[in-house]
Amino acid sequence: MGQNLILNMNDKGFNVVAYNRTTSKVDDFLANEAKGTKIQGAHSIQELCQKLKAPRKVILLVKAGQPVDDFIAQLVPHLEKGDLIIDGGNSHFPDTERRAKELAAKGLLFVGSGVSGGEEGARHGPSLMPGGSPEAWPLIKDIFQATAAKTKDGEACCDWVGEGGSGHYVKMVHNGIEYGDMQVLAEAYSLLKDILKLSHDEMGQIFEEWNNDVLDSFLIEITRDILKFKDTDGSPLVEKIRDAAGQKGTGKWTAISALDMGTPVTLIGEAVFARCLSSLKDERVAASKILKGPEGVTFSGDKKAFIEDIKQAVYASKIISYAQGFMQLREAAREHNWNLNYAEIALMWRGGCIIRSAFLGDITNAFRKNKDLKNLLLDEFFTKAIHKAMPSYRRVVSQASLLGVPVPCLSTALSFYDGYRSAKVPANLLQAQRDYFGAHTYELDTQPGTWVHTNWTGRGGRVASSTYQV
Repeated sequence: MGQNLILNMNDKGFNVVAYNRTTSKVDDFLANEAKGTKIQGAHSIQELCQKLKAPRKVILLVKAGQPVDDFIAQLVPHLEKGDLIIDGGNSHFPDTERRAKELAAKGLLFVGSGVSGGEEGARHGPSLMPGGSPEAWPLIKDIFQATAAKTKDGEACCDWVGEGGSGHYVKMVHNGIEYGDMQVLAEAYSLLKDILKLSHDEMGQIFEEWNNDVLDSFLIEITRDILKFKDTDGSPLVEKIRDAAGQKGTGKWTAISALDMGTPVTLIGEAVFARCLSSLKDERVAASKILKGPEGVTFSGDKKAFIEDIKQAVYASKIISYAQGFMQLREAAREHNWNLNYAEIALMWRGGCIIRSAFLGDITNAFRKNKDLKNLLLDEFFTKAIHKAMPSYRRVVSQASLLGVPVPCLSTALSFYDGYRSAKVPANLLQAQRDYFGAHTYELDTQPGTWVHTNWTGRGGRVASSTYQV
């Protein structure tokens, strides 16, 4: 990604200096990919900083964690007040917050920028999500917006996110949503394959048709291509891949942050757990020989109608997933005192990044129409869409349950929807149970904000626990 971003910036007319700690890679880059360009090379941190004009702008694209701190420590002695360090890796946002404060104390600016789109995006236009020292934005705005992907309307998929670690937080949530989107499509694939018994070419054609409608997106495109791809023996390559998914942590970080803030981001959380369950390959194989599911039950309905149901279920679950993601961003902004522009965040994700889709244009419109929108589900466009999709959605989840096909993300998103639309949920019983065994107290409907305790057994006394939330 680093060398492709350099080539991209060079194409846009900016002077770039390339450095890698393995200096032979710099020489190879200049002799091959960068041959004939204005790109310069450096063989040391000192030379890199000497070749940059003040205020210097140094972008790091290295592994998150200690390597970022190590490179910052090497850079600082060669920088001057007002110079800028940009971390373009997938750093955890608390680390970005810390680094911004530490470098501010030295008179240096710091930006933690989400960069999404992989190698191709870096070369031809990534989604960029910069946040950190506000004084840094005027220094990099022209560079970043010229380098970033563009929407069909010509808008750059990059804008200033906010203070501190907000840029990396937004990228983290982007990756969490990516986890959810991928798992939902995996579940759709499973339904088409295991319930409808479709061939891979048939499934690929279905995804191609979906990509010409409301589900138009990068992940639908690549799923279509994967399903159609044949190995050298002519069989579908995807079926030869071990069903044990890896992960690098950003989805887990998203789920943990949501739990810390008490935000019900259930679909992303379930997507993370689905990967964890997939990794228990040997246990699952052993369990499959012992644990029984529905027997003698097969699908007997209209296949064409059920394919449309699956499409609507995927669309509805995406709406719910993004609604949850923006709920999390809103709560994080409140907790960290960030001034996030949700319409611009959706715009940043419309091109260049992995979750790019036409659907994000509708989200941009929703927040531009009402910047104080509390939940995407309450926007008129999405309310109508979810109501239209819901009968299909319920048929899919019901059929999957009857036939024993796991759809963890589809089912948890539907449960969230039913919980969110319920004026009353059974948490009153939970509160009574907590007060019964632990004297944790509860509120009465008629007196919200007033906490009371009941001596349920006649033996518990009047003493109650103090009331607090964690």
